[in-house]
Amino acid sequence: MIKLAIGVAAVTITILLYVITKLIYMKKPNPFLLPIFLSTACLVLLLVITDTSYQTYMIGGQWIDFFLGPIVVSLAIPLYRQLSLIKKYLWPIGAGIFAGSITGILSGILGVKLFHFEDWLIQTVAAKSVTAPIAISITETAGGNISLVAVFVMTAGISGAMFGPLVLKACRIRHPAAKGLGIGTASHAIGTAKALEIGELEGAVSALSMTITAIVVSFLVPLVLLWI
Repeated sequence: MIKLAIGVAAVTITILLYVITKLIYMKKPNPFLLPIFLSTACLVLLLVITDTSYQTYMIGGQWIDFFLGPIVVSLAIPLYRQLSLIKKYLWPIGAGIFAGSITGILSGILGVKLFHFEDWLIQTVAAKSVTAPIAISITETAGGNISLVAVFVMTAGISGAMFGPLVLKACRIRHPAAKGLGIGTASHAIGTAKALEIGELEGAVSALSMTITAIVVSFLVPLVLLWI
């Protein structure tokens, strides 16, 4: 009974924080007020202030986590609606996904080398740009730190959702397919949610990019790690 009460409280607080931050973002659109970032920051702060452990929160948090799978599957709907346009740009999308996958892997590795971090971090940061379940599987196989890769994945996703549109605007990238391609390849599911806010075609291409990027990175990471 106590676990049920904790679970209901965790879910309720999480939803309330998201709704409140969503309203704030609608009134004052700003990258730092993006709901996924602000609600997460508020939730972490609340857990710290109340001295609530992550394990306690996840009594209810796991119920939200359960719906992540169906939500990702639902991304097939805009993908299907925009199928004809995706076929039209199939080769540019494929080339962009491959280039983005390579960039995502090498940027993490070069960052580790540049700042002279320990070499074991390379195995952890290499798969940061793909969705969490795939990244964890790749990192486990490569011998990296599973707990730490989850942080890198969240950072890549949230930062992409926050600053991706600004980067695209600064680079004068206006085509909907190109926008979705960039966001989905670099920022997986969290970025795809932002791409869907921009437009249905952006969201569809982002969903496709996110999926194929996960497959491409799964093959490339072991090869890159052997090469370095």
